[in-house]
Amino acid sequence: MANRRAIVKRRKAVRNTKKITRTMQLIATARFQAAMNRAIATRPYTDRLAELVADLSGVAGDYVHPLMEVHGSAKKAAIVILTSNRGFCGGYNVNVLKVAAGRLAELAEDEIETDIYMVGSKGTRAFAHQGRDFRESYTHFGEKPEFAQVEPFAQDLIERFVTGEISAVYVAYMHFYSPGKQAPEVFRLLPLTAPGGPEASGSKADYEIRPSAQEILDQLLPASVRMRLFQSFNDAVVSEQIARMAAMKAATEAAEDMIKNLTQEYNRARQSQITMELLDIVGGADALA
Repeated sequence: MANRRAIVKRRKAVRNTKKITRTMQLIATARFQAAMNRAIATRPYTDRLAELVADLSGVAGDYVHPLMEVHGSAKKAAIVILTSNRGFCGGYNVNVLKVAAGRLAELAEDEIETDIYMVGSKGTRAFAHQGRDFRESYTHFGEKPEFAQVEPFAQDLIERFVTGEISAVYVAYMHFYSPGKQAPEVFRLLPLTAPGGPEASGSKADYEIRPSAQEILDQLLPASVRMRLFQSFNDAVVSEQIARMAAMKAATEAAEDMIKNLTQEYNRARQSQITMELLDIVGGADALA
């Protein structure tokens, strides 16, 4: 009888857990939709800005903007790692930190010192536990990052790069391709890729430029860096919500399976108890006969 009580108590606890995971799944679903709308809304602007920069760079002659210069003498780089502030999102943070650690190892092999900018409390705690030092840690961006928050951050990186303090800036994050595909990636934010590289648009557009391509690029290139970083934040947030949805769905299904198994176990225990009681009754009747 005590065993049956324990099973009932455990089944009740699992049912309560299922309610929690199911609620968290629904919340993540609602937040995912809002985050995806933001990421999709900003991406066309980010992509078109990059294409426009590539086109203008192609007609700017030999002009090389400071954000495109390669600082070979500087033996220091910076890496921005985007993780979450909250857990219950499966392997989201682990995967981002894994690709970030891989890039840090590559830079270390090249004897390049790296300043780590950690975004998100989960990544901060993980790297602190590993004994890694980081330059800055940010937890205020939240699930609705705003451009006004990201812009000063990007500007600080731009200034450090232009002055030659750092030779490159990398961003490790979860790239959002579609609701069914996300992948942890590291891309180089600075220096910007020169025309003809991966970012070249290949456009044959004929521009009439006033006042000059150089002056326009002086405005567009820093804007492009800020938008690419902001897009990374948006991609990271929507990818986090997708990971949380999947994790909570899996937890809910696991709870359902556990409840089913506990119910079967309870029924077996109850049947065994009934059988024992019947045997006692039959044995008592035989003794009286």
